[in-house]
Amino acid sequence: MPAAYPTARALAREITAGHLSPIEAVEASLARLHETEPKLRSFVTVLAENALREARYTIARRSGARAPGPLFGVPITVKDLIAVRGAPLTFGSRSMSDNIAPADAVAVERLRRAGAIIIGKTTTSEFGCKAVGDSPLTGSTRNPWDLSKTAGGSSAGAAASVAAGVTAIALGTDGGGSIRIPAALTGLIGVKAQFGRVPVFPVAATPTLAHIAPIGRDVRDVALLLGVLAGFDGRDPHSLHERTSDWVAACDRDPRDLRLAWSPTLGYATPEPEVRSIAEEAARALGESGCTVDEIDAPFGADPAELWTAEFYAGVATRLATTLREHRELLDPDVATVVERALAMPASVYQQAIRGRYEFHERVRQFFEHYDALLSPTLPVAGVDAGVGVPPTLRECNVVTWVSYTYPFNLTGQPAASVPAGWTRAGLPVGLQIVARPYREDDLFALCAALETARPWAHKTPPL
Repeated sequence: MPAAYPTARALAREITAGHLSPIEAVEASLARLHETEPKLRSFVTVLAENALREARYTIARRSGARAPGPLFGVPITVKDLIAVRGAPLTFGSRSMSDNIAPADAVAVERLRRAGAIIIGKTTTSEFGCKAVGDSPLTGSTRNPWDLSKTAGGSSAGAAASVAAGVTAIALGTDGGGSIRIPAALTGLIGVKAQFGRVPVFPVAATPTLAHIAPIGRDVRDVALLLGVLAGFDGRDPHSLHERTSDWVAACDRDPRDLRLAWSPTLGYATPEPEVRSIAEEAARALGESGCTVDEIDAPFGADPAELWTAEFYAGVATRLATTLREHRELLDPDVATVVERALAMPASVYQQAIRGRYEFHERVRQFFEHYDALLSPTLPVAGVDAGVGVPPTLRECNVVTWVSYTYPFNLTGQPAASVPAGWTRAGLPVGLQIVARPYREDDLFALCAALETARPWAHKTPPL
C-alpha cells in the first residue's frame, strides 16, 4: 500500500504538463480498485473500458487549442444515486437493478467538461435512506480503517474508495448527512454547499433536502471539485443564480476574524466521551489559531429529527409506494418500514412538519446573526459495526436520526462540512462538523483549511 496518495490537483498538474499519461493515471486507479474491492465492496459498477477510452480521448484533447480543464485526466467516481449516461443507475436497490441512465446528470456533465474521468459508480444505502453503508443489492461497504465497521452512508462507496486511495476525490450526495457521515467515519473531508449551489438534475426523490456533494482527503481538492460542480442551471428550479467564489483561494484566507460557537451536543445529542473529547480538541485548535470560540449548550432548541424525518421519507415514499405494494421483498426491511410509516402519515401531520421546518429555520437564522460558524462533533460515535442499521446505544432513533448532528442543516440548507478531528485509541477517525452562515462557503473553506494546517491528516492512511 502506498504511504501517501497524490492529490487531485497534483495529478491534474502532472497530466497537463505531460509528465503523466491519463491512461497511466486511470490504470493506477483501477489497479488500486481491484486490489481493495474484495475487502471494501465500494462499487456497484466499474467502468474500466469507458474510462480507458476516455483517457485516450483526453490525450488527443491535450494537443488541441482548448485549455485543459481543472480536473484534466483525473480519475473520479460517482455515487449510484447520480446518473451517468449508459451506466446502471440502481439507487442501491434490487428493484432498480436493471435501470440504465439515459443521460448524464448536470454534475456529471460538469465533471466531463472539467476533464475528469469516471472510473465507476459507488455504493449507496437503498435510495440513500440509511446512515450506514449497506443495501440488499450490494451488501455491506466496509470501512478501510476497520473492516468490521461500516463506511457510513449513504455515500458509502465514495468514502471507502477515497480513503483507500482508489481516487483522490469522489462525487456523493447529502440529504441528511450522507456525505458528512461517511467522511467522519473514514477520515475525509465532505462538504455540503449551500442548497441550490450545485444543481440537482434529474430531480432527486427528496428535492427540498438533497445536495450533490464532493468528498476527498485534501481540503483544496474538495474546494476545487465544488467549484467545478457549482453554478446555475435552469433544469433545477432551486439552482442559485449568484456567481460562485474561488473556494481554493478561500483556503488561504486567515479565519481569525471569525466568531465560532462550539456545541458538543446541540442540546440533545449523546456523544461518546472519546468522540466529544477529540472533537473538542479540534475546536480548541481553531481557537488557538486566533478565532473566538464560545461554548453553547443548545443553540436552537429541540432536536428537529421529526421535522426532517417527515419531509425526507415522504419524498422517498412517493417514489417507492408501488414497489412497496407489489415487491416489498426486494426492499431493505429497514427502508420498507420507514417508507410504510411515511405513507401512513396524515397530510395534516406532514403540513405541520413543513411549518415546523420554517420555524426551525428562523431559530437557526437568529443564532447565526451572532456567529460565523458552529462547530460540533459530526457523529455521536466513532464506528458502527457492519450490518447494524442503528448503533445499540441509540435504538430509540430511526436509521438516520441516530446521527444527531447532520440533518438539521439539510433543513436549513446552509453550508456544512465534516473534517477529520482526530483518531480514537482504537484507530477510528472522528469528524468535526463545521457549519457556516448561509451562502458563506468561503468561511467554511477558510476554517477547514486552517484546521488542516493546525492538525494535518492527509498523510494518515488506513491499515488496509
